[in-house]
Amino acid sequence: MEKEVNYGTAYAFFDCRASKDQIETELPNIRQCVKTPSKLELSLTEGVENLTGDTELVALAKEAKEGGMRYVLQAKYPGATNNQTADEVASIMNQAYQTPLYADKEEFRGGIVYQEKGQYVFRE
Repeated sequence: MEKEVNYGTAYAFFDCRASKDQIETELPNIRQCVKTPSKLELSLTEGVENLTGDTELVALAKEAKEGGMRYVLQAKYPGATNNQTADEVASIMNQAYQTPLYADKEEFRGGIVYQEKGQYVFRE
């Protein structure tokens, strides 16, 4: 019988003028810069309204869309907590801001959420 793996999960809602292809092309370089664990699984979705999951998460996605967010980056990290996963996502998003995906002095707009004690919280 296989041991069940617990995953830490976190979501980054963000706005970026770059295309999904451009972001996906840049992600491996970003991961290398911030030395994210190789086990960290990332999936990028364009159109936050396309996010599926529990009703609370879908409601957050709706708010993000209303706030002008274009993308959601979902992270799953085997054996980690949701908070640890959110920290990894924060490192990725901070580094992404230093790449050609963002213009010089362009404002970064986004937020990272994860579940804690059954509630979604924004990472400070």
